[in-house]
Amino acid sequence: QVQLAESGGGLVQTGGSLKLSCAVSGLIFSGYSMGWFRHAPGKVRVLVAAISWDGATTDYADSVKGRFTISRDKAKNTVYLQMNELKPEDTAVYQCAADRYLTTFRSGSGIEYWGPGTQVTVSS
Repeated sequence: QVQLAESGGGLVQTGGSLKLSCAVSGLIFSGYSMGWFRHAPGKVRVLVAAISWDGATTDYADSVKGRFTISRDKAKNTVYLQMNELKPEDTAVYQCAADRYLTTFRSGSGIEYWGPGTQVTVSS
């Protein structure tokens, strides 16, 4: 069965950094685009970043451009989200997701697989 397991969340100060990891099993990693979403209490879930199956194309939310970087490691079947210059408004549960098509992440509907999420909290 497909499993997406996030790690690396925690509590950091404003201006600090975290690196999230998502370990993938049960699917052919190179056949899937990957993405990170976040969901804060009282807010809708939004796409943070996505990366194509070969790593050639990346998409970022305007709110994180220049601060966050998505990457993937085929040898480890893992996708990463490097988060720098963190702000309190970045506080949310961050979820990893997998889908065959990068366009699905942009639509926000019909994504094939989801991880359970990891909490990121940025203190004021």
